[in-house]
Amino acid sequence: MTKTPSSGLTRRKFISHSSAAMGAAAFGPFILRGQNLNSKINAAAIGAGGKGSSDTDNNARCGANIVALCDVDLNTLRSRGQKYPGAALYQDFRKMLEKEKSIDAVSVSTPDHMHAVAAIMAMKMGKHVYVQKPLTQSVYEARLMAKVAKEQKVATQMGNQGSAGSGLRRAVQVIQSGIIGDVTELHVWSNRPVWPQGIDRPKGSDPVPEHLNWDLWQGPVKHRPYKSGVYHTFKWRGWLDYGTGALGDMACHTVNMPFRALKLGYPTVVEAEDHSGINKETYPLNSRIRFEFPERDGMVPLKFWWYDGKKEGAQNQPNKDVASKIRNTFGNIRGSGCLLVGSKGQIYTPDDYGSRYYVSLNDEKKFKDSRKHGADQAIADDFWKSPGHNQEWFDMMKGGRDAYSNFDNAAYLTEIILLGCIALQVGKKRKMEWDGPNMKSPNIPEAANYVKREYLNGYTL
Repeated sequence: MTKTPSSGLTRRKFISHSSAAMGAAAFGPFILRGQNLNSKINAAAIGAGGKGSSDTDNNARCGANIVALCDVDLNTLRSRGQKYPGAALYQDFRKMLEKEKSIDAVSVSTPDHMHAVAAIMAMKMGKHVYVQKPLTQSVYEARLMAKVAKEQKVATQMGNQGSAGSGLRRAVQVIQSGIIGDVTELHVWSNRPVWPQGIDRPKGSDPVPEHLNWDLWQGPVKHRPYKSGVYHTFKWRGWLDYGTGALGDMACHTVNMPFRALKLGYPTVVEAEDHSGINKETYPLNSRIRFEFPERDGMVPLKFWWYDGKKEGAQNQPNKDVASKIRNTFGNIRGSGCLLVGSKGQIYTPDDYGSRYYVSLNDEKKFKDSRKHGADQAIADDFWKSPGHNQEWFDMMKGGRDAYSNFDNAAYLTEIILLGCIALQVGKKRKMEWDGPNMKSPNIPEAANYVKREYLNGYTL
């Protein structure tokens, strides 16, 4: 399959297309040269277990030939190879991409620290790429991913599958219609982490299992001894070298809807207002981070608070005054959610994906399901109904409109979110001013240490 031309979504174009007008024509055109539009796409997986398992299966359901699988864990690789007996098996994605010339598209479902090195190599070889969330581990990587995708004219999608939900897309439309007026506050919270954080590196080492290539798992970071049950398979998320903590893991889901609805560009200030303490190894057990956004495209200045973890045994969430209507309606606040506070009312979503939302105008004491709220129902549906998150990516490869979470959008969202990770590392209660276009802080120059990482052991971008 040849590469497809990109539509080159600018931030301004993204804003307009994420509004109520999203039901309009496709963004394309995309053109496939030298291949029938109905022919099957040859897909490969980098990371075959966990989300890699479902990503591979979803791609197969979209009609792909699964021609190659890559995983550093031979147990996972062999197990998945049994389901796809025609697929070539590799432990090193670099060898797979170099040898398997028939690959058209690649899914990347690895720990965060491997996303960019794998995806950028694939895109530079002309492969279409689907990458699990968060798109990257660093702000610099996010910026570069969007740039390479545009240069290489490939179809892209980030794996925040809630993007395909009609509830999320409808909420974007309704909020932009002005139903709750000018939104001045955004509160988003998560019950993560559900993995170890706030800990130091364990001493000593354990024998590396024969089925695991520990050097390949660590990839471009400074290598450390293997410890059983500490990093591989799931517990890597809280480690600074490998993951992005609760914020990086979940905000690409929970902030996705308000990011689009409120046209969030670069913040001007980011501050870690409170957290349990951070060391040089892992993210804190809990955090509260404030982002400040200026006026943008007709919208008033906005303050956004992020909350994660538990504090003094209780879920870290907005205070009782901010969340009073939620408590009046539901009795308590669920572990994950999102609250938008506007001049005319509020909108609340009680899940990670914004799949369902509730409306309460200023003269109403409680929230009402949007499907039963008169003001909401008076707004005619006018948004793009998704054919399915993975199907959008396949349609984009074959000439359809840009996938909703293509890298132009996903990199922007990821970059904003990862600024919170930088704020945690520069220190509590340090008001970090931010120059988004230049990826630097005018008042905290050491923030530059966390914008871009060093790539070791022969890996490059």
